[in-house]
Amino acid sequence: MSIEIKLRKGEPMDRAIRRLKKTLDREGVIRDVRAKRYFTKPSDKKREARKVAAFTQMLRTRYEKM
Repeated sequence: MSIEIKLRKGEPMDRAIRRLKKTLDREGVIRDVRAKRYFTKPSDKKREARKVAAFTQMLRTRYEKM
């Protein structure tokens, strides 16, 4: 998996870097790198997933009442 950003004619370097960052964010590369930075036990992954699901459910119920 390689991501290429070609400089357009007359394009400033900072704009090209911004396009690269957006592409990396869309592809999920940075998220994957951060997730693989250290080992997480499967039980901890499940616990975190349950925690996120409970939070989103709480938000849904809160805003359904409005």
